[in-house]
Amino acid sequence: MEATQKMPDTKTSATQSPRVRFAPSPTGYLHVGGARTALFNWLFARHTGGTFILRIEDTDFERSSEEMVSGILDSMKWLGLDWDEGPFYQSKRLDLYKAAAAKIAATGHAYHCFCTKEELEQRRKEAAAAGRPPMYDRRCRAIPPDVAKARIAAGEQAALRFAVPESGSISFNDAVFGKVEFAYSEIEDFVLLRSDGIPTYHLSVVADDIDMRLTHIIRGADHISNTPKQIMLYQALGAPLPIFAHVPLILGPDKTRLSKRHGATSVTAYKQMGIVPEAFRNFLALLGWTPGSVKDVHGRDREIFSSEELIKLFSLEGISKSNAVFDNDKLAWFNTEYIRAYPAARLRPLIDEEWREAGVKPTRTEEEIAAAIELVKPRARSLKDFSTSFRAFFTDEFEIDPAAAAKFLKDQVPALLVELGSRYEAAAEFTEASTEALLRGFAAEKEIKAGALINGSRVALTGQAVAPSLFVVMMALGKDRVVARLKNVTAGR
Repeated sequence: MEATQKMPDTKTSATQSPRVRFAPSPTGYLHVGGARTALFNWLFARHTGGTFILRIEDTDFERSSEEMVSGILDSMKWLGLDWDEGPFYQSKRLDLYKAAAAKIAATGHAYHCFCTKEELEQRRKEAAAAGRPPMYDRRCRAIPPDVAKARIAAGEQAALRFAVPESGSISFNDAVFGKVEFAYSEIEDFVLLRSDGIPTYHLSVVADDIDMRLTHIIRGADHISNTPKQIMLYQALGAPLPIFAHVPLILGPDKTRLSKRHGATSVTAYKQMGIVPEAFRNFLALLGWTPGSVKDVHGRDREIFSSEELIKLFSLEGISKSNAVFDNDKLAWFNTEYIRAYPAARLRPLIDEEWREAGVKPTRTEEEIAAAIELVKPRARSLKDFSTSFRAFFTDEFEIDPAAAAKFLKDQVPALLVELGSRYEAAAEFTEASTEALLRGFAAEKEIKAGALINGSRVALTGQAVAPSLFVVMMALGKDRVVARLKNVTAGR
C-alpha cells in the first residue's frame, strides 16, 4: 500500500473550512451503509467547500487485506466519491497512536492492566451469571504507577486502559439527534493499547482525527455508544471537540439491520448487477436524508437529482433521525430512470464495461451502436440488459431464448420466415412502411395471421419474445442482417 502518511503542516484556526473523513476497515468490501456514510461526508465537504479525507483503518492485521483495500477504493471511484487527501493507512501511523497513549498515561488518565485474556473472560462469565453487566472490574486501577512500571520493567505484559470517571455523566450535542448523555457507570475502563502494543479502535481513531484536524465526524448511528469514550480521549489529549453527526441506520424491508439475508449488501455487487453509478448515488443520498420541498414540473416531490444538485442541497439539518429502509424495487426504478435519461454517448462507457465483462464484441458501426442504444434503452432495467436481452442489436453472436422459440418458432413458422427473408432480399425498398406491408401481404398470401410472423420474426431477429416494434427493429438492424437472420432461423434454434 503506497501512500504518504504525513499530514500537511497546517494549523487549525477558527476560520478553518470543514474537514471530514471516511474511514473504512478493509476487512470486507464496501457495503451499502459505509457507502452512504462516505457519500454524506463527500456531499458535506463539497457543499461547504471543505476537505474530504480517506483513511483506511487497517490495524486488524489478521482480517485486513490488500484485496479489500482495492475493492473499497474501486467502489468509491465507481460512485464518483473523489477524496482530497489520502488514502492514509493506520498501519503506517502506529507511532502516532503510541505517542498519544503515552501522553494520556502521563496525565494520569490511564493505567496498566495485567489481567490476562483468560482471567477477563472468566470474570465476564461470572458477572453474567450473577446478572451484572460484563464490564471490567477495574482491579488493576488500584495498582500504584511505580509498581506497575516495575512489573513492566521485569518483563510482565500489560495493556493500557483509560480511567473512566466513576461517577457523573458525559454528554454531547449531536447534529442529528440533539443532546445525547451517558452515565460514566455505563462505560467500562476501555483498552487503549493491547498488551502486544497494538492500539485499539478508540485510541487510533481519535489520534488520527485530531492529527488530521477534523471539524466534523459524520458516521453511522451505531457509533453513538463509542462517542463518549472518544470525547474523553479528546479531553485527555487537550484537543478541541469536533461536531458529531450520527446518521440513521439502513434497514432491510423487514425493518431489521440490513444484512446478506436481504440480498446484496456490497457496492461491488450492485455494480455487477448493472446499476448505473449515478443512480446508485442518487438512491443512497435519499436514504436518511431529504433535500426539503423540491418539486418537479408537475408539483410532485422530486427524487432525481444530479450530483451538482445534491451538493447544492445537502445539509446536516436534512438528515433524519429515523432509520432508512433499503428498497431494491426503488433502486431498480432509479436505475431505469437514469438509463432512459442518459444519451447514448453517456451510456456507452458503462455499456462498454458491461460488454467486456460479458465477453460481448460489437460488430456494428459506431453510428449503428448509438442508434441501437437509443432504441432499446427505454426498455432497460439494468446495464446487463445490453449484454443479454439486447445483445442481438450489437453483435451477430447471440442466442435465441428457448422459451421464446418454443412459443413462436413452431409449426410452419420457421419455414415461412426463411421465405420471408428471401422476399425482403429481393425487395427494392426497405423502409419501416414497406417492410410492414410486405410481411402483411405475405401473411395474407400464405393464409396465416400476421401476428404469427411478427412474433416469429421478432424472436429470429433479436432472440427475445419482447422487443421494440418489429419494423423499427428491422430498420435498426438493416436489410442485410434482417435477411440473414430470417433465412438462417432454423440454424439458430
